[in-house]
Amino acid sequence: MMVYGLRRADDAEHRAMTRGASPRSIRALALVLALGTALGGCAGGAPVAQAPDASHPHRAAPSQPAPPLTVLPHPALSQVGSPSNIADIAERVTASVVNISATKIGRKVDYEGTPFGDPFFRRFFPDGELPRRRNEYGLGSGVIVTDAGAPGEKLVLTNHHVIADADRILVRTASGERFKATVLGSDPQSDLAVLKLAGDTAALQPLAIGDSARLRLGDIVLAVGNPFGVGQTVTMGIVSAKGRSNMGIVDYEDFIQTDAAINPGNSGGALIDMEGNLVGINTAILARGGGNVGIGFAIPSVMASKIMHSLIEYGEVRRGWLGVAIQDLDAELAQAMGVAATHGVVVSDMEKSGPGAKAGLQQGDVIQSVNGKPVESTGELRNAVAAAGAGKTVQLGVLRGKQQLSLDAKLGEVKAKATRPTHSKSPVDALSGLKVAELTPEARRRVQHPSDIAQGVLVTSVDPGSTAALSGLQPGDVIVTVDRELTSSLPLFEKALKKPRKGKALLLVYRRGRGMYMLLETSKK
Repeated sequence: MMVYGLRRADDAEHRAMTRGASPRSIRALALVLALGTALGGCAGGAPVAQAPDASHPHRAAPSQPAPPLTVLPHPALSQVGSPSNIADIAERVTASVVNISATKIGRKVDYEGTPFGDPFFRRFFPDGELPRRRNEYGLGSGVIVTDAGAPGEKLVLTNHHVIADADRILVRTASGERFKATVLGSDPQSDLAVLKLAGDTAALQPLAIGDSARLRLGDIVLAVGNPFGVGQTVTMGIVSAKGRSNMGIVDYEDFIQTDAAINPGNSGGALIDMEGNLVGINTAILARGGGNVGIGFAIPSVMASKIMHSLIEYGEVRRGWLGVAIQDLDAELAQAMGVAATHGVVVSDMEKSGPGAKAGLQQGDVIQSVNGKPVESTGELRNAVAAAGAGKTVQLGVLRGKQQLSLDAKLGEVKAKATRPTHSKSPVDALSGLKVAELTPEARRRVQHPSDIAQGVLVTSVDPGSTAALSGLQPGDVIVTVDRELTSSLPLFEKALKKPRKGKALLLVYRRGRGMYMLLETSKK
């Protein structure tokens, strides 16, 4: 989850916000509680008979008891905005939301200036030296979808920052199935990426993509994802705002704002409407301390589906380009420029040979609409032009002084920053990056290997980028068996790993005297 902070309020405001409740506020709270008690009864409870009010002698007691309260068959909140129960919707969509583990292999570690740079700490490592490279791991979420550009194929839509620079990507479904994934296309400018899954995906359930433009302020939405890596979670909130742009998160912003709890790890997860459709990809939160405070942002499905389709078809996003510099129009600027406008975007500069200039735009023009749709800010204009696409012709509603104009502009293309990585396939060598040695009596004592187990080879070094590292092997481990065959010497160990097999090699490993099983990917023969 992308997290960014706000400037903290000034000290006076902070003190006012954190000061304890006054006696008056406590009395008011007590009054509210007292009124609640006097009104009596919870929804669905038996009617409460009330005595005449002695403080008002002229007020007569009710002539007949109040009618009984009507109780809904389900809690009212569970059905807000939809005839379906919220729990039913959650149960239906969670199978389509996945967890994503991204691994960055062999990032260099600099210990200079830290206590670990002291030679004293080297004695705690089997090879006498601190590791100079390490793997980095990240967790996020994603949504299983389909697209017309890849008929019948199950893909995963997520955030770019979840999988950025990842060397290995693992996708896990709600039912526990695991799939290796590769990046089909990624767009840093909108923070979206599309993943292709390896293996049999026939049983996966894609989520229907809804129309985020239909959302209204106050609509109930669900956020589904994997916050803090604790596992799949569903939270509920409302749509707090739409069209949030100029937030400084990414280049192209048109966020849905929601108070549904979104936390780190929810990135790439689903924002669901009360019809069970995908209406947004959860992306960022606004927080001072890094946790959820009720201000989360999601990329609307209308934008996400167009970008996904472009990534699938072209491997990049072909955005439209007008070739103008723009700024927001406010009342003071409008008055100074002598234009009778309450909304729009001012053209402050332009490229002489750009699409805008060729269409007849001039410096000082106010663009008020694109293809008949009003634009209120620079973010809205930028998104409208980009979404129209390169080579497309758009109709611009322009105010020049007091004159209303309609100009047709054929858009150019923004230089794409989207990436479609190429993956070179090479045979997997289980011994590559893995160094082992005979298990000597001295090494046995150092790694606390049990005295009653005579066999085993000692792992002395593991390269961070190797398959051995990804399987979990560490220096100091003792490998006792390979596929249940004893490894009493180095030649027997190497021979066992090089045997042809359909799946991965099953290793019995002892670490500090405790046994565990590991799966090691080997060469496929």
